[in-house]
Amino acid sequence: MTNLSRLFVPILCFFPSVLLAATGEGEVLDLTDHWVGYAAIAIFAVSYLLVMAEEFTHLRKSKPVILAAGIIWALIAIVYHTNGIDHAAEVQVRHNLLEYAELMLFLLVAMTYINAMDERNVFEALRSWLVKKGFGFRQLFWITGVLAFFISPIADNLTTALLMCAVVLAVGGENTKFVLIACINIVVAANAGGAFSPFGDITTLMVWQKQVQTAQGMVDFWAFFNLFIPSLVNWLVPAAIMVMAVPNEKPQAGGDAVKMKRGAKRIIGLFLLTIATAVGYHNFMHMPPVIGMLTGLAYLQFFGYYLKKTHRKNENGTDEEKFGDPVAFDIFNKVARAEWDTLLFFYGVVLCVGGLGFIGYLAVASELMYVDWGATNANIAVGILSAIVDNIPVMFAVLTMMPDMSMGQWLLVTLTAGVGGSLLSIGSAAGVALMGQARGKYTFFGHLKWAPVIALGYAASIATHMWINGSAF
Repeated sequence: MTNLSRLFVPILCFFPSVLLAATGEGEVLDLTDHWVGYAAIAIFAVSYLLVMAEEFTHLRKSKPVILAAGIIWALIAIVYHTNGIDHAAEVQVRHNLLEYAELMLFLLVAMTYINAMDERNVFEALRSWLVKKGFGFRQLFWITGVLAFFISPIADNLTTALLMCAVVLAVGGENTKFVLIACINIVVAANAGGAFSPFGDITTLMVWQKQVQTAQGMVDFWAFFNLFIPSLVNWLVPAAIMVMAVPNEKPQAGGDAVKMKRGAKRIIGLFLLTIATAVGYHNFMHMPPVIGMLTGLAYLQFFGYYLKKTHRKNENGTDEEKFGDPVAFDIFNKVARAEWDTLLFFYGVVLCVGGLGFIGYLAVASELMYVDWGATNANIAVGILSAIVDNIPVMFAVLTMMPDMSMGQWLLVTLTAGVGGSLLSIGSAAGVALMGQARGKYTFFGHLKWAPVIALGYAASIATHMWINGSAF
C-alpha cells in the first residue's frame, strides 16, 4: 500500500460493513492500491468540501454526497463485474442501505413529533413563558445547555438537540449570534450528556450490548457512569468560554402569552412514550430502537385521527382557541415537513463511507492505529475522526476490530467517540440535524470558529478521565 493511501486511511476508512463483506459469501477484492480506490477518495473529498461550503454556495449538502455515493459504487461495481464477481457489491450496498434505513426512519419519527409539537404551539408557548420570566440570552444559554446535558442520557442526544434547538429558535428569533452560539452549546452538551449513559448515544449502546470483556471485567451498565465527570468537563469548559460571547440582552417581549393548541400536552406525552418504547424494544426485546420509534409514530397517527374526528366548528366559524387550527390535524403534513435534505445527506454519507470501507481500508487502519500508534493514541484519534466521519461507523469499526484493551481504554474510546463529534458541525447526528433545523443561522463555519474552544474541552475531558479512572487502565 502506498504512502498516499496510508495518509487517507485514518480519515476515510472507518466503516464496519467491510468485514461483513469480507467474511460473507463471495470474493472481495483489495482495491486500496487500485485507481478506483484513489478515485473514490478524491470524489468523497470533493463532495465533503462542497458540503462545508454550503453557506457560501447555497448548494444543499445532500446533493454532492448523493452524487458521490452513486459514482463510487458504480466504479466498484464495474471493477467487480470486470473480474467476474457480480453480486458482492450488491450484497454490501444492501447492508449499507439497511444501516441507513434504521437511521433515517429514527430521524423521521423524531422530526415528525417535533413538527407536530411546533404546529400545536408547544415551542412558541415555551418561548413566551421564558420571555415573560425575564430570562436574558445568557441565562437561556445555560438553561438550554443544562437541559440538553441531562435529558440526552435518558432520551438520546439527537432527539434532545432537536428539541432544545426548537426552543432556541423560538426564543432567539432573528438574533443570529445568540442562535449560533446556543446551538453549538446544545450540540456539545447533548453529545457530552449522551456519552456517560448506555441510552444516551448509539455508540454507548453498541459498546454495552457488545458485552466487551476486559482484564478488569465486563464493560457493564454501571461502568459508563464513570464517565459522568469527564463528560461534564467536556461541556462546561467550552460553555464557560462561549457564554462570554453571548449578547448580554433580553429577548424582545411582545404580544400576549401564547397558548398551546388542543392536544399539545398529550403529544408531548406520546413523544416521551415513544422514546420509552424505543428504549424498551432495544433493551428488553433486543430489537432495533427504530422499531420502537415507528411504533411510537403509530401513537401519533391514532391521536391525529382522534383530533381530526373531534374537530368541530361553531356557528360563527371555527372555535380555534378550543379546538386548534381551523384545518384539522393531519399527520402526513408533519411527515412532509421533515428536514429531507438532512435525511438524504445521511444517505450519501453512509453509502460513500460504506464504499470506501468495502474498497479495503478498514484492515489497514486497524493495524496502523491499534498496533503502530498504541491504544491511547488510537482512541484519542477515534474521537477526532468522529468529527469527520460520523461516530456510529467509527465505533462499529472499533468493535469489529475488537482490540485487546483495558476497561479504562474501552471507556476512553466510548468517551472520545461520543464527544469528538462536537469538534465539527458535521461530526455528529445532532450537529447535522441542527444545521438543517437552524438553516442559515447555525452553519459549518460558524461552528468551526469555536472548534479550538471545543477542542480544549475535549482534551480536558480526556485528562479528567485518565486522572479519575486511572486505576482502570
